[in-house]
Amino acid sequence: MTTRPHLFTRGPSGLSQSSDANSPAEQRDDAKRNFLKTMRPLPTQHYWNVYFDRPSKDNNPEYDVQLEQLGGQIESVQDFWRYNNNTPVDQIKMRESIYLFKSGFKPIWEDRRNINGGSWTIRVPKAVGPDVWTRVQLLAIGEQLQSALDVGDQLCGVGLSVRFSSHLITIWHRDSSKQASVDGMLACVLEELPAEMAPKPENYYYKRHCDHAGFKAPPELQAVLDSQKRDHAGQPQPDGVATAPQPEVRIEPPPAQ
Repeated sequence: MTTRPHLFTRGPSGLSQSSDANSPAEQRDDAKRNFLKTMRPLPTQHYWNVYFDRPSKDNNPEYDVQLEQLGGQIESVQDFWRYNNNTPVDQIKMRESIYLFKSGFKPIWEDRRNINGGSWTIRVPKAVGPDVWTRVQLLAIGEQLQSALDVGDQLCGVGLSVRFSSHLITIWHRDSSKQASVDGMLACVLEELPAEMAPKPENYYYKRHCDHAGFKAPPELQAVLDSQKRDHAGQPQPDGVATAPQPEVRIEPPPAQ
């Protein structure tokens, strides 16, 4: 049975494993470890959890949640960097995913706290994927993405999924009916990325969770969703509010949960 790569540790970073104990790289790592030990932890505003997801092995064409929480809860900036520096994104395999989500949220479309939400998906080349992923995670734990949302909305978390030649980075929020949130999240990310990493318009799209083909609401919530859809269909759209763009399915299906 294949096992996932070791992706998470709360211990000091050990990425550089030079055989020369006196090498400049080893000295830098030692200085970094000592610095982290002496720093007073800088708490994050929210607690965060990291999840790993792999595709089902039973040949079931329908999505099957295979979530595994990695390591302990992230409670400080130091915790985040220990996790991020010890997560080899380049070792995550095809169709596997990793998520950084607020405590209390899980990266599942049908979760009660996500069911009315949606997400942006941004496709980036694998060469820049890890760097873009780090920047998006920092926007999440630094509360910039939350600040970009409309009043009453919440950021759920962010994810990275591996495809053949690209990484799909997703940004989830709770209320897909808030167009200001939809627009604000995208603007926040595009403003942060340097020009050489900025995706082309055809490489990002927004989609409500309930619009995914594999979405299956729990029976107790389906009636509520049906009622909301009827209300939404009967309401005229305000001037200047565009429908969020839909995914380019012909290129590649949207990421698994």
